Amino acid sequence: MNFSYGEVELAHLRARDRRLGRVIDQLGLIERRVEPDLFASIVRSIVGQQISTTAQRTVWERLVARYEGINPAALAGAATHELQALGMSHRKAEYIVGFAQAVHTGALDLDRVAALPDQEAIAALSSIRGIGRWTAEMTLLFSLQRPDIFAFDDLGIQRGLRMVYRHRDIDRARFERFRRRYSPYGSVASLYLWAVAGGAVPELTDPRR
Repeated sequence: MNFSYGEVELAHLRARDRRLGRVIDQLGLIERRVEPDLFASIVRSIVGQQISTTAQRTVWERLVARYEGINPAALAGAATHELQALGMSHRKAEYIVGFAQAVHTGALDLDRVAALPDQEAIAALSSIRGIGRWTAEMTLLFSLQRPDIFAFDDLGIQRGLRMVYRHRDIDRARFERFRRRYSPYGSVASLYLWAVAGGAVPELTDPRR
């Protein structure tokens, strides 16, 4: 399943920002996979913290194979050394087990979280050890498909903004201006800025360098 958006969102962004509009026209529709299972999405995000996409994929595939799927009951009872043996750090193993236990015991109700407004959902998720604001924001975007997620702490978005708008730095005030400009479709804007940051528009370079 891909993140769902279409011409309504793209037309809004084109109308609000000509530079981003040119990027949209150049790249067309961007397809990004989502994980509708909220629990699995968060576990995968924890696995991927501060490692490459390739390493994340390898550890994730081992985790899925070892536990025949990802669910709170299985991981709540996992030993941290078992998770470490799959290629993750001791700290990440502790985070995953702690998160699974919180969900399994009902201390964290993911169905309730899924029904909360964005900021309340982010606060609820980031109250759990190992889930920071960025992880919570990415979960809202790539699992719950919230339409207006625009993460200040995301290095790819920061880089994409610098490249599209030729700013050497993106401070909080400037970032908030972009957030307001893109709202209520900040998530779609994020997809295009990540693509730019990854080199999808070769003529756009990072002015910080």
